[in-house]
Amino acid sequence: MAGADTDLIAGLDPEQLAAVRAPRGPVCVLAGAGTGKTRTIVSRIAHLIGSGHVTAGQVLAVTFTARAAGEMRTRLRAMGVPGAQARTFHSAALRQLRYFWPRVVGDAQWDLVETKLRLVGQAAHRAGTGTEREALRDLASEIEWAKASLIAPEDYPAAAARVRRDTPAAPELVAKVYAGYEAVKNAARQLDFDDLLLHTAAALEEHSEVAEEFRDRYRSFVVDEYQDVTPLQQRVLDAWLGRRDDLTVVGDANQTIYSFAGASPRPLLDFTRRFPEAAVIRLERDYRSTPEVVSLANRVISAARDRPAGSRLRLVGQRPAGPEPRYAEYDDEPAEATAVAARVKELAEAGTPLSEIAVLYRINAQSEVYEQALTELEIPYLVRGGERFFARQEIRQAVAALRTAAFNAPEGELPAVVRSALAPVGLTEEPPTGGSAREKWGSLLALVELAEELAAADPDADLPRYVAELDQRAQAQHPPTVEGVTLASLHAAKGLEWDAVFLVGLVDGTLPIQHADGDDAAIEEERRLLYVGVTRAREHLSLSWALARTEGGKRYRRRSRFLYGLIPENHPTARVAASRQREMPRQAMARGMNPVRYCRVCGDKLVGTMPVKLGRCESCPSDLDEGLLEKLREWRMERSRGLKVPAYVIFTDATLLAIAEQRPADRAALVAISGVGATKLDRFGAEVLAIVAP
Repeated sequence: MAGADTDLIAGLDPEQLAAVRAPRGPVCVLAGAGTGKTRTIVSRIAHLIGSGHVTAGQVLAVTFTARAAGEMRTRLRAMGVPGAQARTFHSAALRQLRYFWPRVVGDAQWDLVETKLRLVGQAAHRAGTGTEREALRDLASEIEWAKASLIAPEDYPAAAARVRRDTPAAPELVAKVYAGYEAVKNAARQLDFDDLLLHTAAALEEHSEVAEEFRDRYRSFVVDEYQDVTPLQQRVLDAWLGRRDDLTVVGDANQTIYSFAGASPRPLLDFTRRFPEAAVIRLERDYRSTPEVVSLANRVISAARDRPAGSRLRLVGQRPAGPEPRYAEYDDEPAEATAVAARVKELAEAGTPLSEIAVLYRINAQSEVYEQALTELEIPYLVRGGERFFARQEIRQAVAALRTAAFNAPEGELPAVVRSALAPVGLTEEPPTGGSAREKWGSLLALVELAEELAAADPDADLPRYVAELDQRAQAQHPPTVEGVTLASLHAAKGLEWDAVFLVGLVDGTLPIQHADGDDAAIEEERRLLYVGVTRAREHLSLSWALARTEGGKRYRRRSRFLYGLIPENHPTARVAASRQREMPRQAMARGMNPVRYCRVCGDKLVGTMPVKLGRCESCPSDLDEGLLEKLREWRMERSRGLKVPAYVIFTDATLLAIAEQRPADRAALVAISGVGATKLDRFGAEVLAIVAP
């Protein structure tokens, strides 16, 4: 076993080695981006098993995506420990619930909800509210947040008010829809994904014999991405553990970007309070990115306010030096997209594979202009977060053709056999020119390349073995690499990395997103999104923004506030920004910048997002017009339904509150309110002023 252990730890740095060899018991690994946490996790699992602390079947590792769980299983198999379980929270709960259901419920198992929106729609109709698809999606997301946060329907209004939740409808109405959804779902004897966790926790908490059997089976637990755990997931983990402490958690509070879904880094940050004897290891050696990228990442996150001690990781780049990050400002979004596409072409011609290039943005709607720009240059791309790879029509047809061919047991080398089987469904020798046909061809070619990888790892692999591999990947949502530029939101990019990354659309109102204004915690989460984006890049990193949305449009935007202090002083965009900052406060206000503001009641300088939004210190008396605020909310709801967008896209609650307090009499007074930019002034200004007018 000593020789096997030597092979296991070969190449680990001192901190990784300390995490792998930490004694059985509570272990907290604070792992920065690019520090090799996945290798560390699987090496620790293999070490625990190899050292005889536990058997492979007694280990349960959980993470948050099927892809991450699939990668963990693949690495564990390669280390010779295929028996260790690596699953998502929901997958593990579903497996356990199906096993224990006859004992804890007794009747036939309930089915999983296939289309949540249909049930939410029924509940919304009964509650007397709109059933437009966008509105139902917002309501469904809010219900998911409430359940993940362990909030019952009757407690929702108070909980939403306590955390200043920007609700998709009046909190009482959301609570009514939430209660109706639960009633409709239960009447149909169905479970949603959150129910899997709720019922699993209840089964272990309320049935001692079930808990005893489960805890006898699983002795050691590993939780990846622990900064993303929700209160509901933590409750399940507590039920799994009971009074035991054989738990290893791995996380990075600097990458907490799912608070809107109920995730919280608090369990990670408070781990040593719960387990005072826990071993704490910090992984800060970044093996992913060049020192230049690492330096920028450190500067982005170090500007965060009130960083808890457990989040103060400072990455140390381990790679050779590379190019400095690029910054660019453009007149409008089409110009920005055109320049990005041209730079992508340059990188590709210089040898960077297209699959190693990504364009990352804050919201999915930003992808369209980049799709167009790449198409014009005949550069293939893949939109991540769109249709899943294995759900595409051409892939379903390809897998069906491969299954049929597998029955005939064709002879020959696996890649050649796969290519032959895919020829009838569109895999030609030469790629078609541009567009969707080229994208489909690229997807089919990725299946051949996967066959080449499998054949290299297992020379005896045949077509049935290959089809089984495809099935495993489809279940784990682990698609092969498609040769094309990745277009993805910053949220969808979490856990991925590329040689070259373009962070685009970095303007205030987009990053940070507009509805984050008025909430310091939300602003800091937006900063962490930028940090996540920066740390996706291995070598080439570009950051850009556009002053107007449309070609020839008014250049009213300003670059993201997160970029100030990051751009070198001798950079052209830095000089432009400096000259703008010297403008008069009124000019700066008209341009959407952040001049010093003073309380309209006491005259003191305003500090903090909410005081700036309201135009007064929080301690100063409010002159809120409650009736006006209600009128503004009714107007906002009507406009949001008409435009089929969430209410906060019109104006946030904080902005409506500021309007109801300040009662602007003209356009100049309205645009002076934080959260009312030039676009919203042109689009909604006249309507708002008409409501405010006596």
